[in-house]
Amino acid sequence: MKSYQDINKETIDKWVEEGWEWAKSISHEEYNDAKNGNWNVLLTPTVPVPHEWIGNIKDKKILGLASGGGQQMPIFNALGAKCSVLDYSSKQIESEYKVAKREGYTIEAIEGDMTKKLPFDDETFDIVFHPVSNCYVEDVQHIFNEVYRVLKKGGIFLAGLNNEINYIVDQNEKEIVWKMPFNPLKDEKAKEFMVKENAGMQFSHNMTEQIGGQLKAGFTLVDIYEDTNGFGRLHELNIKTYIATKSIKK
Repeated sequence: MKSYQDINKETIDKWVEEGWEWAKSISHEEYNDAKNGNWNVLLTPTVPVPHEWIGNIKDKKILGLASGGGQQMPIFNALGAKCSVLDYSSKQIESEYKVAKREGYTIEAIEGDMTKKLPFDDETFDIVFHPVSNCYVEDVQHIFNEVYRVLKKGGIFLAGLNNEINYIVDQNEKEIVWKMPFNPLKDEKAKEFMVKENAGMQFSHNMTEQIGGQLKAGFTLVDIYEDTNGFGRLHELNIKTYIATKSIKK
């Protein structure tokens, strides 16, 4: 029997082949623009990460956690950072290598499962960049604990978080139809829906889990912003369904 992690790996690999938005690598022109100081990166669908959240990253060590696909790491490389990326999708890892080869830099790109212990020593990174992805993980506390471990003291954790709203409503985003938490491993109806929609195995997480979980791991939360889906009825009504957080390991 396949684990939910392997189901998600296969699902995302398929999405990549189908042209998934979050698998479209940056162009050569965008890479050069970043080298000239014109750049943006995303943790959530539409709102760019404030540049001051990242600061001067020349020679800093950055881990892109579930951040494969050649979107953010090439930009950080262009800004002078030393980049590593861990992603469970082999297709997303392939994209990282393709961009690195095209632009003539090296990257440590690891095909790995973030629900397991991260394959890095304690206090390795200055920044961990974690776009929306923990909705594919049942236990988010493990992720926050591991990120805290691999960050240096004073290190920055930048995370994109999916709140519960997307998991409450129907497909047309007009009615509340799902009881929280949404967990296809514990709710057969939810599992059937995920399989029918070819959506992998996704899990709702509330703010107690996601912000409280960072605090429980030892982080200090220093900034936050919200974002919409970028499309659909909730977006049109300006209902925020994502949160980005900046936290520090003191």
